[in-house]
Formats: sequence, structure tokens, C-alpha cells
Amino acid sequence: MRYLPLTDTDRSEMLAKIGAKSIDDLFVDVPAVAQLDGPIHDLPMHASEMAVERHMKARAAKNLAAGDAPFFLGAGAYRHHVPATVDTVIQRGEFLTAYTPYQPEIAQGTLQMLFEFQTQVARLYGCAVANASLYDGSTACWEAVAMATRVTKRKRAVLSGSLHPHYAQVVKTMAQFTGDEIADAQPAITPEVDLDGLIARIDEDTACVVVQYPDILGRVCDLSKVAEAAHEKGALLVAVNTEPVALGALKSPGEMGADIVVGEGQSIGVGLQFGGPYLGLFAVRDPKHVRQMPGRLCGETVDAAGRRGFVLTLSTREQHIRREKATSNICTNSGLCALAFNVHMTLLGEKGLRELAAENHRLACLAADRLAKVPGVEVLNNSFFNEFTLMLGGKPAREIVRDLADRGVLGGVSLGRLYPGVEALEHALLVAVTEMTTEEDIETLASELETLVKETD
Repeated sequence: MRYLPLTDTDRSEMLAKIGAKSIDDLFVDVPAVAQLDGPIHDLPMHASEMAVERHMKARAAKNLAAGDAPFFLGAGAYRHHVPATVDTVIQRGEFLTAYTPYQPEIAQGTLQMLFEFQTQVARLYGCAVANASLYDGSTACWEAVAMATRVTKRKRAVLSGSLHPHYAQVVKTMAQFTGDEIADAQPAITPEVDLDGLIARIDEDTACVVVQYPDILGRVCDLSKVAEAAHEKGALLVAVNTEPVALGALKSPGEMGADIVVGEGQSIGVGLQFGGPYLGLFAVRDPKHVRQMPGRLCGETVDAAGRRGFVLTLSTREQHIRREKATSNICTNSGLCALAFNVHMTLLGEKGLRELAAENHRLACLAADRLAKVPGVEVLNNSFFNEFTLMLGGKPAREIVRDLADRGVLGGVSLGRLYPGVEALEHALLVAVTEMTTEEDIETLASELETLVKETD
């Protein structure tokens, strides 16, 4: 392959075009502390392959890996068991080598997988139609907002305060370029979701209301009341789910009146990979909204001989249709993640998913009961699936999380990290429990937390 480097003149012209004085100007959003201004410390410039391998293994050994410690981190990404069968199937050559289905006539396997994936997502969300996936949950959330503005021809989106802050940030970032008005809020530290407060923010200009289910504090609520209020004002209800396993036990958002249901599918088949690739899920309850969906839709048909086949039925990217008619330029995610979801869901089946959800909730109840007995610690939630919020009295949760890690326990996610600068949230700790959590892990977290709380009194 030929390598054609850019000249200094090329670079100068490109920088001038975008108004940057130097290459460094392109990285102004990266904190100075995270920028490298020289060679990596303690890394030699030259070494043999074996020396490099030993060096990197020694550095990696300084990390505390998820599988090497009691693990209670969640907040949108969850550590679940992924059967070995999933990896075996997705590594088959016909799947690993297949790219996106631009040539459907030679990609029947990929199209059938996406068709079945769509069916699984639609049933999981209680919706009529699901697409062939998007990048991740947060971008799917923005696409839902953008779709709602197209459907309602309004420009205002009301975000629940209990929506994951990273999802809210993605929506606000994208809205800068569309001119949409985003009304967001911060979560109230209360045992129940403030639905009346959310409903009061809906008006005749609202295109959609965005709620998370279960929410960022792990609370579960009935969305029917919000759906009715939104519909009365001519708005759509967008429900966001970051833990699809929860829907093996909970009523689906579509059944409660959500018009668009989106979320992150990482929990099923994809694995916890600290940053992706993840899997965006997207579905609509009413088939009349299908043509406003972003991404792709695979359909089932028959050929001239009456044989069953699959086709790319709808693809509304500007790559495929006229730009002014495109609903989005977003692409299907890495198809391998959708395949992993598809294989894992197939292995589980409806009964298996319900059993997995039940086991998650059983262990979470054990954890909540045990942690509630730690002096100075209070469980906030009146309801939860496999994630709940602990109130640590006057103890900063970020410090507690660091101290727990020093003691070999990955004890949860500090809400102070998710909401920096918000004093009311500094003492709240989000704890997630899955089938990977043992009763011994729960006891270890409780005893270490009790010791730390005593030390900080």
C-alpha cells in the first residue's frame, strides 16, 4: 500500500481553513494534565519484542481488573456473564469477514441476523419495530430526540433529571448544531422519581420528554402517567434503558406508552470493555413512525421462486438517499456487537432472560439489605432492579470509592464523579449487582465499607 504523507503546505492550508493556528489548537479540549509533551515515562525508546512484552505486563499488573476484585460498578455499563458460545459463533469467518450489508444478495446471513436482532429488541422494548442498531445508548438517545422533533415539528426536548448525565450531555452537544432547545435538570435525591415535577415541565412547545428506566439512581417507576401527560400536550415520550436485563423482570416501556424506546445493549453479549464498542438499541411503538427512524431496517421477503429471503428495507442515511430526505447520517454500529447480542439472547430465550433478571434482582436485594445495616449508610431507593443508591452520611463518595479500591474492592460509582460540582450529590454512591456478584463479594463490600465509615467519623 502506498503511503502519501501530507506536506507542511497541506497542513497549513487545512489549519487555515478551520481557523486553527497550530496542530495543538485541535486538542484544546483535552485537559493539560492528560496531554503528553514528551516520551512516555519509564518506557525505553528501543527494546526487543520480549523486553517490551515483559515491560507492558509489569505495567498492566498495576491495574485492578474487574475480574480480580468484588465488582459493584454500573451506571450504564454492567458486568454480566457472556457465554463462551457467543464468542465462538461471532468469530466464524462468514461473520467476521462480512461488512455492512451494502450487497444484500451476498449477505443473507448478516441480514437474517439483523432481522432476528430487530425482532428481539422490539419484543424486549414492547414496541412494533426496531432498527438494526446504532452506535451506543447515548447517541441513540439523541437520535430519538431528533426524531421526535421531526415527528412533532417542535424544537423543545424536556430531559428528566434522572437521565444519565452523559446521555444528557450528548443530547445537548448535538443540539448545538440543530438549534433545538434542551431543558435538562439534575436528579433529586429522593426515594421516588418526581414524576409530577417532570410533568409540570411539559408544555405545548415540547417535542418529547426523555426519561430513563430504571433511572440513574436505580429507581423504577410507572411511566404511564408521564406518557399520558406528554400525549395530552402533543409530545412524544422517549424512554431510555441502560440495563436491558432489567426488562426480563420489569414491564416494558412500550407497554407503558413510550413512543420511542432506546438504550444500551452492552449488557447482553457484548461484555464490559471500558469504553466500547457498545451497542445502541432503537425502537418505535407505532409503525406510522417507521419512516422517521434513523439507521437501517432489514425486512423479510420471498424471491421470484417463493423462497424466504431478507432485504435492506429502509435505509434513511444521506449515503443512500438524498441529503434533504435523510433522517440522520448515523450508521449501524459494529455489526459484530449486534450479532453478539443476537446470539446471547437466542441462548437465553425468554425463560432464560427472566431467570437471569430474577437472579440479578435477588442478589441486589441481598446487597441492599446487608449494606443498609452498615452504621451511617442508608439505601435511598424504595424500588430498584439490580442497582441502587447508597447515602453515605457526610462522607464524600469519591474518597470512599478510592479507599475501597485500595482495599481491593471496586465498590460502585460516585455520583460526585458523574455530577462534578453538585454538592448535594457528593455523598451518594451508586452500587450495581449482577449474577457475577457472589454473596461473599457483598459481605466483603459491607465489611470494608463499615471500616471506612468508622475511620472517617
